[in-house]
Amino acid sequence: MTPPATALPVEAPQAFLGVARSLTDKLWRDRLDARGAAKALAIVQRHQLPELLARVLSGRGVDIDEVPDFLDPTIRKLLPDPFTVTQMEAASKRIADAAVKGEKVAIFGDYDVDGATSAALLTWHLRHCGLDPLIHIPDRIFEGYGPNVEAVRGLAAKGATLLVTVDCGTTSIEPLAEAKRLGMSVVVIDHHQTGTELPEVDALVNPNRLDDLSGLGHLAAVGLVLVTLVAVNRELRQRGFWNAEMPEPDLLGMLHHVALGTVADVAPLIGLNRAFVAKGLIAMRRRDHVGHTALMDVARLNGPPEAWHLGFMLGPRINAGGRIGRADLGVRLLLEADSVEAARIAAELDRLNSERRVIEQAAEAQAEAEALASIGLEDKLGVIVTASEGWHPGVVGLVASRLKEKFSRPAFAIALEPGGIGTGSGRSIAGVDIGKAVRQAVADGILLKGGGHAMAAGVTLRKEKLAEFRAYLENALAQDVAEVRHVNELYIDGAVSARAVTTELAATLNRAGPFGSGNPEAVLALPAHQLVYADEVGQAHLRLRFKSGDGAIVNGIAFRSVGQKLGNALVANRGQQLHVAGSLSVDRYQGAERVQFRVIDVALPDQGPAVIR
Repeated sequence: MTPPATALPVEAPQAFLGVARSLTDKLWRDRLDARGAAKALAIVQRHQLPELLARVLSGRGVDIDEVPDFLDPTIRKLLPDPFTVTQMEAASKRIADAAVKGEKVAIFGDYDVDGATSAALLTWHLRHCGLDPLIHIPDRIFEGYGPNVEAVRGLAAKGATLLVTVDCGTTSIEPLAEAKRLGMSVVVIDHHQTGTELPEVDALVNPNRLDDLSGLGHLAAVGLVLVTLVAVNRELRQRGFWNAEMPEPDLLGMLHHVALGTVADVAPLIGLNRAFVAKGLIAMRRRDHVGHTALMDVARLNGPPEAWHLGFMLGPRINAGGRIGRADLGVRLLLEADSVEAARIAAELDRLNSERRVIEQAAEAQAEAEALASIGLEDKLGVIVTASEGWHPGVVGLVASRLKEKFSRPAFAIALEPGGIGTGSGRSIAGVDIGKAVRQAVADGILLKGGGHAMAAGVTLRKEKLAEFRAYLENALAQDVAEVRHVNELYIDGAVSARAVTTELAATLNRAGPFGSGNPEAVLALPAHQLVYADEVGQAHLRLRFKSGDGAIVNGIAFRSVGQKLGNALVANRGQQLHVAGSLSVDRYQGAERVQFRVIDVALPDQGPAVIR
């Protein structure tokens, strides 16, 4: 009989495989303490699941009774009444009014993937209602983020009587006041963090506003748009709007958009988001949506898409239009019904994405050099702030993300324009809220504009304020960063040998997916495997092969590792036995499926026999 989990003492897990310090300076931990291991055993016994899958579920906080719903998350069970969101009732009634009266609606979206998918989803629905909405996606360089007075005036001049902002608008006090002065109704559907001052609008739907108790703050904007449209459908149903000629649209048929926007915006894959992405991936695998299919084709994605494909292959191509091309290309692709035109737009986005990579790499190299000089040999600084003239504003977010990954601390990259104004982006590490810090910097007059989330933020400042902004962030965040970085830990879900690494094992572990922010994929360890092959491939990747003691071979890959700590450690230890940590992925090439081990860390084994905990 398994003792109740609560009866077991809570103790800090020991170093997994005895790895107190890996070759990249990480401490390996067993993700499960004694209580978690007991819960995993109970999951095995109650639900007849493989032990490794049960360990993964337990390690992500899934209770024994929640296992069936976690393995098959359904929107029906997880979707609350939309009216639990503050001002949702007012928003749905105003949008329904526009549908009934045949009004001219203007949609103002952000220029990223979440904004593009949100605008596409809302446009699709309004077209289904018989409307022909205007769509405005701002130019990143000339207009910046969010509604602006000139664009609002332009939409009003075209006859818009209702302005709906998606993935923006919460902080747009003056532009939305101008919309009201021009006689437009305004509905904001946004998820960005808010301060105490909100715009005067007909409805501001944002689960992160201070007076919202819905618990839906983890939704991306596109998920919030879907919830809003559930409410609109219900309102129109009550008014008798739907009939044989105008049937109620199937919102669940548009989960392609919701999945793509949610993953690309790095929204946590918990609760309703998991259901959105799980069901959206199923919809994408049907390849029945013209725009998404063209996007998958141009990305050379032949097998069934997984969550990481959306974040690393599809999302960047949609983003490329907003970063260095026409901002509305992504929305146009997602709304295109003609497969030939969709293929043309997708090809243009693919070209822009390649161009974006070249621009990004040049800026990244310069930013890394500046960051290294600032940090110095003493590894000082809690926050990296880099800035330069000549950087393309469309890639600063990507540069900040690379700096954050390389130096394991929050990072900002700012493009300085000839007029003395800098626009930039920041990316943070878990446990450090840069969105809050940026909002305070705006309130203190250090920044002209700024906002965002705990993990990502955008800023606009005068060049002469750059040093003050650096000092402010260091003062505000250095202690939080030091606490988070004090122990650099890697949590391991279990250990396997090369012979056990199969497509079947990958499929078993994928039952706990979709994986991403908030639901990390399983990290496995290969104990004492010999590195028999290591060679550079692609753009700074290492292709690897490891051999277990019984002679079985597993193929591996270490992405973007050449010249980094991990890559250097692998190259220096060719032919040696190593403990290897990583995740499983299935490589599909020419119709064949092969599992590969995506390496994230390595360690030298102790001279004594390895013990698998």
